[in-house]
Amino acid sequence: MNTKENKQSSEEISRKDAIKKMGKYAVLTAVGTFILLSPQKAQATSAPPPPGW
Repeated sequence: MNTKENKQSSEEISRKDAIKKMGKYAVLTAVGTFILLSPQKAQATSAPPPPGW
């Protein structure tokens, strides 16, 4: 198969669009990591354990 045929058949995006997409993923990853790695806030918002634990 010719490489030109592969490029034409696949969806192409510009470098600017690719950077925007990666920026969105980076923000989501940072927010998720911040939430998971902040145990004091997570502990403060969690429900108390049931009696007998």
